[in-house]
Amino acid sequence: MMIRKGLQPTLQEKERGQERIILHLDLDAFFAQVEEVANPLLQGKPIFVVGHSMTSGVVLTANYEARKYGVKTGMSLRDAKNLCPFALLVPADCSKYSDTAEQIFAYLVTYTPLVEVFSIDEAFMDLTDTYSFWGTPERIAQRVKRWVLESFHLTLSIGIAPNKLLAKLASDRNKPNGLFRIRPSEVDAILKDLPVQELCGIGERIKFHLNQMGIFTAGDLGQFSETVLLERFGIIGSVLKRMGQGIDHSPVLPADHWGEAKSMSHSYTLPRPVQNRETAFRYLLWLAEKVGRRLRRRHYEGQTLHTTVRFSDFETISKQKNLPFFVNDGKSIFEHAKRIFTGIDRPRKPIRLLSVGVSGLRPAGREKWLFEEFKKRGRLTKAFDSINDKYGEFTLRPAFLAFPGDEKIASRALQLFGSGRH
Repeated sequence: MMIRKGLQPTLQEKERGQERIILHLDLDAFFAQVEEVANPLLQGKPIFVVGHSMTSGVVLTANYEARKYGVKTGMSLRDAKNLCPFALLVPADCSKYSDTAEQIFAYLVTYTPLVEVFSIDEAFMDLTDTYSFWGTPERIAQRVKRWVLESFHLTLSIGIAPNKLLAKLASDRNKPNGLFRIRPSEVDAILKDLPVQELCGIGERIKFHLNQMGIFTAGDLGQFSETVLLERFGIIGSVLKRMGQGIDHSPVLPADHWGEAKSMSHSYTLPRPVQNRETAFRYLLWLAEKVGRRLRRRHYEGQTLHTTVRFSDFETISKQKNLPFFVNDGKSIFEHAKRIFTGIDRPRKPIRLLSVGVSGLRPAGREKWLFEEFKKRGRLTKAFDSINDKYGEFTLRPAFLAFPGDEKIASRALQLFGSGRH
C-alpha cells in the first residue's frame, strides 16, 4: 500500500482498492483488424465493417486509417461515406470474431483464473494475487500483447489500475497498441479535468442531465452533493458520485463464478443498438448455440431458460421459463429464448444487449429420448460438435447465421430453423 508523504492513506484511497491490480484489455478496432488479417489486400486502406446492409445502417467498426478522416464506430454509413468516400466496405462475420476472441480470452487464464469477458473485444484480469510470479503487471501486459501479435497478428491496448473503472479508462489512453498504468497516487489528478462521459457507464443521456446540473468533469462529479444526485438519479446517484472519485469495488468475475453446475450463460453487447428484430433473433440464436456448446462440452443439460434484454436507454428486463424437459442443444434453447424475448420486447426501442442462460443443471444423459425427432436432433448435434471441435467454432452453423449479407436466405433459414426442417 502506498503512503503519501509519511501520512496514512485516506478513506477514499482505501475505497479505490489501491492494493488491487486490475488489467483491462481492449482489442484495437477488433472487427477491422480480423478482416485485414483474413484479407491482406485490405491492409493499409480505410475500411468500414458494416452489418447486413451494404448501403444503409451504421459502421460497426472503422479501422484507424478510416478514423483519420473522422469516421467513428456507430456513425451512419451515409455520414461515414461523406467523410471517407473511398473506404472499402466489409460485411461483418460475427462467428469469425467470436472464435478469435475466445482463443485470446482462454489464454489469459495462464496468468490468473480471474478473467471476466466484458464484451466480444474486451476483458478484465485480476492479477492481485498472481502478478508477482511474472515480475510486474507491466511485464504480464507485454507478454499478452506479444502473444496476441504473434498468434493472431492483432494489437490490443491494456490499462492497469486499482479497479475496473480506472483500468478501462487507462486502456483508452494510448490507443492503438497502448499500455498505460494509473497508480493510486495519480487518480485525483487524472479525474480532475476528465470529461465526465469518459467514465465507463456514463452515456449521452446521463451526461446531458449531469451537464444540466453543472457537472462537466469527473472531478466535478466526485465533489458534488450525493443528496442532490440521489434526488435526481435515484439509487445510482451514489454510484455516480463514487465513479467521480475513482471508486469501484466490483470484482472481476470469471464465467463460472456462480459455481459448478448451477448455470451457464452468454451475453453480448451489440456493436450498435439494433431496431430490426430479425437481426436481434440472429444474435439470440448465436448466443443459444454458444450456451448449448458449452453445456455439451461439460456434459450438462438444464431445465430453466433465462433471457435478458437491455434496451438503448438502459432499461433491462430479465425473465425465465421452467421447461418440462432438459435441454442442451442450441435449437431448443433458441426456441424458448425467443418466446421469452417476444414476451418482454419493446418493439419501438432499439436493443443494446442480449443474454441467454440455462440453469437447473444436471449431468446429461440420464434418460433416453422417447421420440424419434429428438433422437435425430441428438445425432445431428453430436455430428456438428465433432466437426466444430476439429475445425473450429461455428465451422458448421445454422443457415440463419451463415448468410449475414443475404436477408432473403437468412429469413428463409430462420423459418426452417424454427419449424425444425433443417
